[in-house]
Amino acid sequence: MLLQLTHISYTYPGASDPALIDVTATFGPGWTGIVGDNGGGKTTLTLVAAGLIRPDEGTVAPASPASAVCPQDALRPPENLADFACAYDGLALRLRRELRIEDDWPWRYDTLSGGQRKRLQVACALWARPDVLVVDEPTNYVDASTRRALAAALAAFDGVGLLVSHDRTLLDELCMRCLFVHAGRATMRPGTYSQAAEQAEAERASVRHARDCARREARRVRAEAQRRREEASRVAGRRSARGLAPGDHDARAKIGLYVVSGQDGKAGRLSARMDERLRRADERLDALRVERRYEADVWLDATPSGRPVLLRADEALVPLGADGPDAPGGPCRASLRVPPLSIGNTEHVALVGDNGSGKTTLVRRVVAALRDAGVRTLYLPQELTRAQEASALRELDELGDARRGRALSFVAQLNSDPARLVQGGAVSPGELRKLMLAIGAQGEPEAIVMDEPTNHLDLGSVEALQRVLAGYPGALLLVTHDVSLVRATADVVWSIEPAGDGYALRVR
Repeated sequence: MLLQLTHISYTYPGASDPALIDVTATFGPGWTGIVGDNGGGKTTLTLVAAGLIRPDEGTVAPASPASAVCPQDALRPPENLADFACAYDGLALRLRRELRIEDDWPWRYDTLSGGQRKRLQVACALWARPDVLVVDEPTNYVDASTRRALAAALAAFDGVGLLVSHDRTLLDELCMRCLFVHAGRATMRPGTYSQAAEQAEAERASVRHARDCARREARRVRAEAQRRREEASRVAGRRSARGLAPGDHDARAKIGLYVVSGQDGKAGRLSARMDERLRRADERLDALRVERRYEADVWLDATPSGRPVLLRADEALVPLGADGPDAPGGPCRASLRVPPLSIGNTEHVALVGDNGSGKTTLVRRVVAALRDAGVRTLYLPQELTRAQEASALRELDELGDARRGRALSFVAQLNSDPARLVQGGAVSPGELRKLMLAIGAQGEPEAIVMDEPTNHLDLGSVEALQRVLAGYPGALLLVTHDVSLVRATADVVWSIEPAGDGYALRVR
């Protein structure tokens, strides 16, 4: 099956700007990555493709495909959850096995973790055997083992798959083409995300070069046009006999000859032609638009601590309590065995492991130990509260002009529009995380600790954040499931793995 979108445009009721502008794309069997900045039109495009939104202009063929959509959150149970719960056909059994779904999960959906709900959501969608399957950010909040199970299940889908994700590794594993969506417009590029992104950057570089050439040409033509206008003005002055003495017959004869020969109009005609060349040069310059990207290195006003080692911790057995973030619900049933640990003043550490294995509990203990030792530490937890949002906006407002400017510039370099932060209104989780990092950087931290830093961020923002963290000169501790982020930023990996009835941390 082929799914074709032809000249699709759509504007939400009451919106001033269109969400999609003249989008044409063809989707074949297999997975297509739908990538781009937040607010660029990705979700709208997938809803149009799935037949859930009727476009204002253009056509979708087939008009009403059998489709399924897995939204980013899994708060609401899938519509066919009860049917899947009662199904024991071959596909249902295979999905239960591959995604490690227990028989009672559908009947207690409200008590499941986010990762468990996501597995059920994807299973129900695949079991429906849709022609078109839209999956939006399937790996948000899921641990490494769940991510692997989801990737394997999605890889077996043989219909038209549209994957919206910031998980670069997942995009590379599944996708054979990527549709880049920016400001309502879309461009299809072949290959995995890494290959398509490399092509997109080459195209941006080519457009930047062409724009620089067009700008220089427009500048040259503008200067020449001004010279021609001045020459035409001087020629016009030569035609006038005003100011000549009544008896100056020679001068009057020269003016008459100049007019008769047609030389008086030559400069004016040349000036008019130069004005037309200038108009065309300006049009060429205006036509060469470079997609907005903040790719410069962000300047962090920080230097490593003078102490070579910021943290030394003895071997410990950390209980994972019933009310802790890593083991919600039920009695205290597991512990995390931690070997002696240390963090150097420039060391970059990634902490990885399954959900519920004690990562957040361990990170909080590390943050407390760093602060007790007098280390200037910036800590951004996985979930940020409304109180933290209000505090960050208030702190931004109270910064002096110079420091506020630097903070907003930092946010811009992380691929967000800083104007949204100063205009008031709701702040997205991704924007809030960037703002808190920008404000925290003003305090010259000697250590930065971030728990799941890429959640809620689009791909451009993830890559910008990766450049910032990789270049940070101090100590860094990241809790993340993002394999690409770990490879790009970490020198050392702390891996939490099952061990007997509990878990053990290993340093590698």
